[in-house]
Amino acid sequence: MLRKFNNSRTTRENIQLGSLTAFSAGMVNVTSVIIFFAFTSNVTGHYAILAEEISKGNWYQAAVVFAWIFMFFAGNFCSNMIIINFNQKNTYAAHATPLILEILCLLSVGTYGAFFYGETLGETEIMVGLMLFAMGIQNGLTASISNFSVKTTHLTGLTTDLGLLTSMFTKSEYRQNKALRAKANVLYAIATSYVTGGIFAGVVYQQIGFMVFYIASMVICVIIFYEYYMIRLKKMVWRKKRKNQGYKTPAMSRT
Repeated sequence: MLRKFNNSRTTRENIQLGSLTAFSAGMVNVTSVIIFFAFTSNVTGHYAILAEEISKGNWYQAAVVFAWIFMFFAGNFCSNMIIINFNQKNTYAAHATPLILEILCLLSVGTYGAFFYGETLGETEIMVGLMLFAMGIQNGLTASISNFSVKTTHLTGLTTDLGLLTSMFTKSEYRQNKALRAKANVLYAIATSYVTGGIFAGVVYQQIGFMVFYIASMVICVIIFYEYYMIRLKKMVWRKKRKNQGYKTPAMSRT
C-alpha cells in the first residue's frame, strides 16, 4: 500500500489503501458532526459558509472558517511536500510519515476531548481545525502516491465519477474495458468503506465517546505496520534466496 508510487501501483493496492483510509475518514467525519456539528473530512461546505459569513459582515466567523479551510490546505501541502522530497531516498518512510502525523493529530483530539475538553467555542474551533489538518494530510497522501486516482476524505468527486462510469457501463464496449472496471472497483470500495466507517463511529461513539479517535488511529496504524511487515518479509525472503544460492555455487563449480 505504501511501498509503490503512482503508475507502479496495482488496483489491489489502491483498493487496500483507499478502503482503510476511507474507513478512518468516515469515522472522523461522523464523529465530528456528532460532537462539533462540523464536517472535518472536506471543505466544500466551509467555502459556502465562508461566503455567507463575509456577506453578513461576520468577520470573526469568516476568519475561523477561512482558518479551517487553510488547515485542510496545509495538510495536503505538508503531505505532498514530504513525499516529493523524500520519496527517492526511502519510499516507505516518505509515505508513512504523513500517516504518523495524522495519527498524532487524531490522538491529540481524542485525548484532549476525553480528559480536558470544556466544551468552549475556542476549544471546538481548534479541534475542528486540527481534524481538518489531519484529513488534509490523508487526502494529500492518497492522492499523491496513487496519481490522483484515490481520494478518501470526501465523496463529491467520487460520486460524480461513479455516476459517469455507471452510465458508461450501459454499453458493452465500456464494460469490457479492464481499466474502467478497475477504477470503478476502487471507487466503490472507497465509498462503501467511508459509509461503513461513519456508521461504525456513530454506533461506537455512544459507548466510548472521544475514544473513537483512538480506533480511527489504529486503522491507520494497520496500514503502517502491515507495510513494514511486508518489507521485512520481502527482505527476509531475498536474503534466504541469496544464502541458498551461495550454498549451491561451490557444489556446481565442482561438477
